Order: sequence, then C-alpha cells, then structure tokens
Amino acid sequence: RRALRFPADLEELRDLAEALRDYERQHRGAALALFCGAYLYKQSFAIPGSSLLNVLAGALFGPWTGLVLCSVLTSVGATFCYLLSAAFGKQLIVHFFPEKVALLQGKVEENRNCLFFFLLFLRLFPMTPNWFLNLSAPILNIPLSQFFLSVLIGLTPYNFICVQTGAILSQITSLDAIFSWDTLLKLLAMAVAALIPGTLIKRYSKKHLKLDGDKQAQTLNGRKSL
Repeated sequence: RRALRFPADLEELRDLAEALRDYERQHRGAALALFCGAYLYKQSFAIPGSSLLNVLAGALFGPWTGLVLCSVLTSVGATFCYLLSAAFGKQLIVHFFPEKVALLQGKVEENRNCLFFFLLFLRLFPMTPNWFLNLSAPILNIPLSQFFLSVLIGLTPYNFICVQTGAILSQITSLDAIFSWDTLLKLLAMAVAALIPGTLIKRYSKKHLKLDGDKQAQTLNGRKSL
C-alpha cells in the first residue's frame, strides 16, 4: 500500500497519478474530493507546489476537465488566502515585507483607474510571486471581486500549460514518445495558445498601464539590483 503525499518531482507525480487513477476507477467522487481538498489547502495557505497538482489534474482528469477544475480551485483557494490574510495576516505581512508592500501599493494606486487589467498583467507577467500578491491584496485595498476574476482569467494560460503537460505525460510510455511528431505538435500548439492572452495584455499595458523597468520588478521578486 502506497502512502499518499504531495509529489516532489515528476517521478513521484507519475506514481501518484497511477495510484489515484486506480483509486478513481473505484471511488471517483472520493478521488475528486481528495484532489480538491489538497489543492485548496495548498492555495489557501500559500504553499508552493500547485504546478505539480495542475500536472496531476491533467493526468488524472484529462486536459479540459482538469483545466476547468484547476482554474476554479486556483481562484477559490486564492480567495481563501485573501480572506485569511485580511482576517489575520495584515500586520505580519507589513512587518516582514514592508518594502515589497510599499512598492506594490504604489503601483496599484498608479493604476487604480484600470486596476483589473493591472492585476491581469501581474498574473501573466508577475512582478511579484503569486503567493505574495494573494497575501498582500487585502492590504492594497483590492476589491475581492476583481481579485477573484483576475486570478481566474490571469492564471488560466499557466494552468492550461501545466494541465496539458500532465495529459501528455500520462500518455507517454517511453522516452522516445516524448520526441514524436504528435507530442511535439501538441506542445507547440499549447505554447502558442498560452502566449495569445499574454501578448494582448502586454500590448494593452504599454498603452494604458504605468509600469517601471526591471529594478522594481527585481525588488518585488526579492532580488536586489547589482
């Protein structure tokens, strides 16, 4: 009997997917509940590793069901994180990350008149990690409705790539299959589809959003300029 745990690499991910597929055939509802619970737990408490769960969703539920499931769970989990931060975490976040909060607050205020598109930009081209944006959003006075929709829409391309990758990996039985024309064409189509919304938002941002160069982005990401 295998012990269930969060996968740390692709090998563990494939083992977990195989075990859960066997379990799902017998207990589909329980497998779905287990996956949703694990996903919401990681998102709600800003625990890294959701990308592996996205890949697992593709392997377990298929590309399109997995995409819808992950997009909804990402949004709901991020909203739980927002609410937990609003209730318990504001002072801690400001205490431990004062510079990051101040910089992000300034950018949010500069783009307040087109806040939703700025939030989409942050999700598609992150100046700051998603977990930090989820935690700091209540401090920045970002409305919950705009926050939820920006996560749902803005992270769909990322979720799409991860879920499609999981669906492809679940069908590969050997290393040679990775370099087959069918797999390569699927990966190419996946990359093109994921780039389209990012390109549109980037064009919009150049015209309407107030964004600085690399220095502030590096500071928000925790890297100092040399």
